[in-house]
Amino acid sequence: MGSRWTFGKMKRINVCLYHLVSWLLVSCIEVPIGYAESHWVRHVIHEGEQSMTAVAGDFSGDGLPDVISDSGSMTRLFVAPDWHEVVLDEHPEFKWYIHSEIFDIDNDGDPDFVGARYNPGLVIWLEQPANGQMQRWNKHLIDDTIHGIHGLMKGDIENDGQFELFATSAQPKDPYPESLVWFAVPENPRQAAHWQPKVFADRDAPGLTHYLGVGDINGDGVLDAATGAKGGPQAASQGEWFAWWESPLDPTRSWVKHSVNDEQPGATNIHPVDVNGDGIMDFVASRGHGTGIIWFEGPGWQVHDIDAVIQEPHCLVAVDMEGDGDVDVATCAFGSQEAAWYENDGRGNFSKHCVGREQEAYDIRAVDIDCDEDLDLLVAGRGSRNVVWYEHVR
Repeated sequence: MGSRWTFGKMKRINVCLYHLVSWLLVSCIEVPIGYAESHWVRHVIHEGEQSMTAVAGDFSGDGLPDVISDSGSMTRLFVAPDWHEVVLDEHPEFKWYIHSEIFDIDNDGDPDFVGARYNPGLVIWLEQPANGQMQRWNKHLIDDTIHGIHGLMKGDIENDGQFELFATSAQPKDPYPESLVWFAVPENPRQAAHWQPKVFADRDAPGLTHYLGVGDINGDGVLDAATGAKGGPQAASQGEWFAWWESPLDPTRSWVKHSVNDEQPGATNIHPVDVNGDGIMDFVASRGHGTGIIWFEGPGWQVHDIDAVIQEPHCLVAVDMEGDGDVDVATCAFGSQEAAWYENDGRGNFSKHCVGREQEAYDIRAVDIDCDEDLDLLVAGRGSRNVVWYEHVR
C-alpha cells in the first residue's frame, strides 16, 4: 500500500479536525433550507446538469471523503473540502452512467470507480492513477454483453477478501435477457479485455429489475442477492415483484429463486437487514416507480408500511443513521421531491424526519462527509440537476 494511503489514527484525527474547520469556513455561507428540520443543512456540490449517480470516498488520500458523480457526458471528481472539480473521463456518445460503485479493483490501495450505462449495456471501471485528485483516470472495460444495467452492488460472494460485482441485465436482449449476473475481478484487471459474467438468475428476472441488495439472507455464511422489478408499460414481461436468490456454497453453480411478494407496482429497491432485532433477516424495500416504502418481516415476509404515501422513492439506503444499533431508512423521492429519513425504534416502528424539500433524486448514499462521526446524505439529483449533500448537525 502506498504511503499516501497509510494514516495513523492520530493523523486521521488531526486531518479531520483541520477539514472540519474548513467545512465551517465554507459552510458559513450556507443557510439551512427553509423546509428542512433545523439539524440538517443542505450543501450544493455541483448544479446545472442532470446527475443520475454520486458516490463518496477518500480519493485524494487526505482522510476526507470526496465525491464522484456523472452528468453531462462527463465523470467528475469533486475534491473536498471546497469541491474542486476534476474531469476523470468523458463519454460524448451518451449522457451519463445510471449507477455506480467504488472499490479497490487493482489492489493498489486506492478506490476505483465503476460506472454502468443502462442500454445498450456497458460497464466500465476507472483506474485511479497516482495523483487521482489532479488528472484523468484510465478507463477499462468490464462488460458490454449485459443490457439494462440499472443496479450495481459490490459484495464478497467468494469469501476471499476481494469484492465481486453484481449487476442487473434487465432488458430482454441476448445473450443474457432478463437475468442477473456477478463478476469476479480478473487476476490482472488492468490487462483484462473484459470480465466474464457469471449468471445466477438465468432469464429468471423479468419485468425490468432495478437495484440490487446483497446479504446472508438464510444464515449459511455466504452472500445472497435480492432485487425488485418495476413492471408497467415499459416492461416486456410481468414485473411488480420482489424476490431473492439463494446462493449455494459454490456461487458459480445454480442459485435458487425465492419470491418475497409479487404485488408491488413500481418495485425498485430491496435491502436485506434485521429490522426488528429478532435475529431473523428482513427486507426494507421501496416502490421507486410507484408509492411507498415498506419492510417485509422474515421469515414469512409479512409486509409493513414505513411510509405509505411518499411518491416515487427511487433511491433507498438502510443503515443505522443515529448510532443506536438498529437499522434506519433514508430516501429522496423524485415524485414527492423530498429527502427524508425514518427512525427505527428497534422493533420495526418508524418515525419520519424531513431532511429537505424541493429536491429530486435518482441516487442516495449515507456517508460521513464532514468527518464528524455521524452519517450525512449524498444525493444525485436528476430532475433537480444537481449533486447535493445534507449535513447532519447534532
